[in-house]
Amino acid sequence: MTDTPSSPPCAINVRVRYAETDKMGVVYHANYFVWFEVGRCELIRAIGKSYRDLENEGIGLPVIEAHCEYKSPARYDDELQVKTWGKLLSPVRVEFRYEVTRLSDGAVNAIGRTEHAAIDERGRPCRLPDYIGGLLK
Repeated sequence: MTDTPSSPPCAINVRVRYAETDKMGVVYHANYFVWFEVGRCELIRAIGKSYRDLENEGIGLPVIEAHCEYKSPARYDDELQVKTWGKLLSPVRVEFRYEVTRLSDGAVNAIGRTEHAAIDERGRPCRLPDYIGGLLK
């Protein structure tokens, strides 16, 4: 990935389930965004926090932009690795980048990114907590 964000990558493994494939036997495109979310959650969990902690502090991180480039198909029972990196864009915005690869041959299945804005309980922009800023600086 170019312009690699500054956090250390977090890697998780997922195995493609039958329900995640389409009629052609290929992973349905929207499932990559589900795996991206798992990667984001695990990246934050790696510092001992969680999305729930953010919500308990009155902070939401809605997706304000999402992008995925599909490089090669993943199929039922493939074991995939999802690598996630984060980057602080401003005190209230963060970007996560993702790379999904098939473990058996190293083929890149997809690369993507999501951008998020921190909002308070009223839906107004707010500063990200210091622990998020520290992770992503």
